[in-house]
Parts: sequence; C-alpha cells; structure tokens
Amino acid sequence: MAFSLFGKRDQPQQQPDQPTTPEAASTLEPAEQKRGFFDRMKQAVTRTRESFTESIGSVIALTREVDESTFTGLEPVLLAADLGAPTTAIVLENLRQRALRTGIGGGDELKQLLKSELKQILDGVAHPVRHPSTPPEVIMMVGVNGTGKTTTTGKLAALFRAQGRTVLLCAADTFRAAAIEQLEVWAQRSDVPLIKTKQGGDPSAALYDACSAAKARGTEVLIVDTAGRLHTKTDLMKELDKMRRTAEKLVPGAPHQTLLVMDATTGQNGLQQARLFTEAARVTGIVLTKLDGTAKGGIVLAIATELKLPVVYAGVGEKMEDILPFDSATFIDTLLD
Repeated sequence: MAFSLFGKRDQPQQQPDQPTTPEAASTLEPAEQKRGFFDRMKQAVTRTRESFTESIGSVIALTREVDESTFTGLEPVLLAADLGAPTTAIVLENLRQRALRTGIGGGDELKQLLKSELKQILDGVAHPVRHPSTPPEVIMMVGVNGTGKTTTTGKLAALFRAQGRTVLLCAADTFRAAAIEQLEVWAQRSDVPLIKTKQGGDPSAALYDACSAAKARGTEVLIVDTAGRLHTKTDLMKELDKMRRTAEKLVPGAPHQTLLVMDATTGQNGLQQARLFTEAARVTGIVLTKLDGTAKGGIVLAIATELKLPVVYAGVGEKMEDILPFDSATFIDTLLD
C-alpha cells in the first residue's frame, strides 16, 4: 500500500509574510520553543504519520512472533515511503540480526527498534556546524532551478535575523531572469541588506563585493544565492568552483557551509543531481524543501545513506517562517508517534 510521507497542510488565510523579530523570538521560554518546534514538525508530517502508522500498524497487528514474514511485510512499507533500496536493506538486515541474537518481543518492540534504526541512520551523518571565530560566516546556496533555492535563501535570512544575528544577502544568480528581483523582495521582507549586480553580470564579482562589504560592516552571516546549476552544464559548475575560490581568498575558510537545496517532491529522482553537486560544490548539508507537499519524504533517510550528508534545514510550508532546523529525534518521533 503506497502512502505519503508528508501531507499538504490546509493553509489558513493570512496576512503577507512578516519576518519574526529577534525581540519576539527571545520572549519564548526554551520549553515553549521546543514544544513549538515539535508541534510544527508534527503538523508538517500529519498525513505522513497517519499513513505510516496505519501501514506499520497493519504489519504489527499480524505480528505475534517476529520472523521473516514480518520483514517481508515491512519491506514494501519502507520502500513505498521512498527510503530507497539501500536504506531499506540496511534497516531490515539490522532488525534481522537483532531478532537472531536476542529476539524481538512482538510488534511494539519492533516499532521501537525501527525508530532506533531510522534515527541512527540520520545521526550517523550529522555533524556540528563549525562557525568561524571571526565573521562573516559565508553560506553558499546551490541547486538546480525550481527547487526553491532563492526562496530558501530569503527564509534563512529571516531565521538568522530572528536569532539576533546580522545578515547580508548576495544575489549571485545573474543568469536566471528575475532572480535578482526575487531576492530583493525577500531581502525587504526579512529586513536585511542586499549586494547585487546587473543580470548577466559576473557572479564572482558580486560575491567579491559582498564579501568585502560583510567584512567592512562586521556582518555575522553572508548568504550567497547562486545560479541554478544543471549537471550537464560543466561551465556552470566551473563558475561555481570559481566563486568558492573567490570567497576563500577574501574570507579564510569560506564558504563555511555549502547547502544544496533539494525539492523533496522529486524523491529518488533528485539523488543523481545531488550526487553531482556534492562532487563539484563540496556540499556540507542539505536543505530539503516542500516537505509539506511530498509523497516521498523518506528521501531524508535515503540522502543520509546514499549521499552521507545531513539534512540541516527543512522547508515545511510557504510562509517566511516555514523553515525549521532539522532534528532527527523530532522527525522520527513525529513520524512514528
């Protein structure tokens, strides 16, 4: 039975996007922030959780003793979630080994062990972000057109502003029509300055100016929106490498993060593009967008297994604040609540 890992939320009618202010964010107690984060992730995976629980529940309901027939029933459930064949094989083999060594006491224990296995896969590729001791921290956003890269750049700017950090945006996507204008709108919404050049200009020159400005102003975070890179366009990949070298000359260690924006709705089809980007751009993490509208959210685990990269942010809606720092425990807990 196929099922959706992330369901589309009903969107209430709202006012135009407004950035969350640092003052508003600071009024929340830590417990409130944690609860709010959990609730937002839970809301984002509502249909996923219902479908996944129903599918897992059908396996558990038939399980009195965990044996090979149990794993046979579990396999299509995991594959339908788009975990991918490699991830599914790893999970099932580990569960089989556990059953052989110590046994598994029925369906409830199987469910808990499944949660543990999935979380372990995500935690296995997680690593702390090393922020530079001297600003700016340079973050490059890469990915093909249509994944939501420019929108995500604007959302991240608003998120960092809400955390009380100073931010500068760089419009280095000089190839796509209206890309600069689109980022200008996001800069205004998130109340951050923007460095830009004309369409068709040299993106490395725009980046040079942005790095210089960020250093002169003492800006904490510089986010660079790059052009959509088609993996067949080797000249564009070379330009991306040139930009990376430009940043490194001006800011030691830059770019400190290179985030590949992936559209969750592409599922396994997006992995090949991602593989080529990770090779050319030295990607450090994934931003997975459109989780609220995908039937293939298990790609989170496939990314960890096949790309050895962590998902660091998740897009869970269309509003400015609908981007969350990804947390494996929250994700798995809400998915298999």
